[in-house]
Amino acid sequence: MCTPGCTEPYGHIMSPREQSTREYLQTASTILTPDELHEKALDSFNLHKEFFEIPMNFVDPKEYEILGLVRKNRYKTILPNPQTRVCLISPDQEDDPLSSYINANYIRGYDAEERVYIATQGPTVNTVGDFWKMVWQERSPIIVMITNIEEVNEKCTEYWPEKQATYEGIEVTVNDIIPDDDYVLRIMTLKSGEEERTLKQFWYTSWPDQKTPDQAPPLLKLVQDVEEARQKAEWDVGPVIVHCRYVLSCSAGIGRTGCFIATTILCKQLKNEGAVDILRTTCQLRLD
Repeated sequence: MCTPGCTEPYGHIMSPREQSTREYLQTASTILTPDELHEKALDSFNLHKEFFEIPMNFVDPKEYEILGLVRKNRYKTILPNPQTRVCLISPDQEDDPLSSYINANYIRGYDAEERVYIATQGPTVNTVGDFWKMVWQERSPIIVMITNIEEVNEKCTEYWPEKQATYEGIEVTVNDIIPDDDYVLRIMTLKSGEEERTLKQFWYTSWPDQKTPDQAPPLLKLVQDVEEARQKAEWDVGPVIVHCRYVLSCSAGIGRTGCFIATTILCKQLKNEGAVDILRTTCQLRLD
């Protein structure tokens, strides 16, 4: 049986190379002051060199030999880390590994705070119901969507209703749509049984297709607005869910989802400590 936040054991004994990778990801660190950060940013060659020297943490597909799983993943090689994956709970399907599966991982935040985020793939037509089950199960107050509906023939399913719809017994109602310069904010109400909750979806549309943002301020504003909304949420709410088209691929620690989470962590670190550790943050994402 899979339980929320469970830690699943590795399905095999780690090889020396895997052990070396894990040790590096757990210990690598380079603390930079603002001046050192500025200087490092000017040296793009060494910056890229350092990034590509960070070992990957890929998941062996043999970890997930579950019949029918192919329809729940966008790509058969981009799989959630079994150590930190989110498990869906269905009381009437406790022994069904397929019903408990969603391509999503818990991600630590600043100062290694547990389960601050959930990184997941953009929902497909086959996983919309699972996505909303996860939102409800994890008591998530915020969804951050960092993709347009269609980019380079890849499509992220429009998983929310125009006004109201029910997914897996969860009634989703869009109450308000507030446009901003670089994102659209939807205020939704979720209802299951007699319980109601408020959910905010930040749909960021300014990330250029197959490129990095030309300017930092729009992304930094999104980071700030999401963090402010998170701080104002009820005390017992769960992780912020972040997705683009693909899963973060925590094994890689890259992509729009990874950039958003890393930027949030590093902004907090800079504010609280007066320095940043980009290497440590990237390694933390790859471990998760």
